[in-house]
Amino acid sequence: PDLRHFLRAAAVKEPGPPPETGSAPGAAKVYLETYGCQMNVSDTEIAWAILQRSGYARTKELDEADVVLLVTCSVREKAEQAIWNRLQHLKALKARRQQARAPLRVGILGCMAERLKEEILHREKLVDIVAGPDAYRDLPRLLAVAESGQQAANVLLSLDETYADILPVQTSAGGTTAFVSVMRGCDNMCTYCIVPFTRGRERSRPIASILQEVRMLSDQGVKEVTLLGQNVNSYRDLSEVQFQSAAAPGLSRGFSTVYKAKAGGLRFAHLLDQVSRIDPEMRIRFTSPHPKDFPDEASVLQLIQERHNICKQLHLPAQSGSTRVLEAMRRGYTREAYLDLVHHVRDSIPGVSLSSDFIAGFCGETEEDHQQTVSLLREVRYNVGFLFAYSMRQKTRAYHRLQDDVPADVKRRWLEELIAAFREEAATANAALVGQDQLVLVEGPSKRSASELCGRNDGNIKVIFPDAELEDAVDCGALGRARPGDYVLVKVTSASSQTLRGVPLCRTTLSRAAAC
Repeated sequence: PDLRHFLRAAAVKEPGPPPETGSAPGAAKVYLETYGCQMNVSDTEIAWAILQRSGYARTKELDEADVVLLVTCSVREKAEQAIWNRLQHLKALKARRQQARAPLRVGILGCMAERLKEEILHREKLVDIVAGPDAYRDLPRLLAVAESGQQAANVLLSLDETYADILPVQTSAGGTTAFVSVMRGCDNMCTYCIVPFTRGRERSRPIASILQEVRMLSDQGVKEVTLLGQNVNSYRDLSEVQFQSAAAPGLSRGFSTVYKAKAGGLRFAHLLDQVSRIDPEMRIRFTSPHPKDFPDEASVLQLIQERHNICKQLHLPAQSGSTRVLEAMRRGYTREAYLDLVHHVRDSIPGVSLSSDFIAGFCGETEEDHQQTVSLLREVRYNVGFLFAYSMRQKTRAYHRLQDDVPADVKRRWLEELIAAFREEAATANAALVGQDQLVLVEGPSKRSASELCGRNDGNIKVIFPDAELEDAVDCGALGRARPGDYVLVKVTSASSQTLRGVPLCRTTLSRAAAC
């Protein structure tokens, strides 16, 4: 698993949907708050689908809630601290509600629940229920126990739970993009990573269930789907007997793994092929892959190059530019092997947009190691980057075997230097797009100006442009304003390390733009 998944330590308060038709009058109201990664957004939708089936209603107003559920992240200490801070706010609200009317029930879901069950339950006795990532089916029972005044917990990890029969309920009505979980857990056991201990072993959701969800999203008008997994390109569906005879795939040249290659199962290339055929007007992305699972003969890169609706964008999490540090992290590759893969990807997919993750100040890292990471950032010149200072987590191999010996002030300095190098190179990479036409999927108004629209191009780079009357390239030049979910052709006029700006040319479609 890679840090691409753990970007938002602050709360992402998802907008509440319209009143649910399945909720009975007077039904208990649930307020859901999501922290951390895209997987947690997906888990929020799964949890809400289960609760909705049990007759709960959804509210976007905290003061109306009978139940508050926080879907949590544990990848870094800062992410957990955000939850502890939020619980202090809820403590005051719970005390007021205790005096005024029926008690407020508070629950912690997800990775932090898995990691810190005992501490969460005993710290000030504030939390009523604790449910790990594999225990969401048990939420109705846990809440029933909490109604009797007792605390309730289920943090059992499963070897087979994928929630394949639960169609997630989108947390925002009318959204243009959606996340679809295709697998859960991770077997890589990188020394720094807590995910195998909070989300369990790797298991893949049956392809039929995934295709059903993507078709449903297409019918709802969703225009972009991101396939999610901690190690998405090691997807392996064993749900049908006929799938189980396939040979184990090879690894990328120069890469290794701590576990034996697994034979059998439909692989990620097959899934990507099938998903991309559902709707030619729906963009497909996926995250987070592991670099080791892009073998030279893999058809995944070929599919990306050939299919107009699979985005020409890859996340290749490096974590470090030093072979010595990569070995300590148990990443399974050297700096040279990683760079060979980058060259192979760029040869296979001309114009591909690359993103990556980097950790500053891992155990035993030296100034020389750090400078090698800076040089890798400059050599590859990523379009998008996710960079963090190392935060040691209990239970990980690093916690038991290594020393967190890089001082905090050095970590901060190294992180600042990595960010500066990334921004400089990303600005150069994005500047190469000035003067080009980019197809942008409109997401909505710009946060900084109501007179501008914001969306993302194929490379997942934010594009901002004026909200104006535009010709429709399909409807004989009819004039109209672009709306969320529309594709707009934009000529790029300026670029920074994070954003492109441009002039809108016309509304169009994904298929038409690809044909041109």
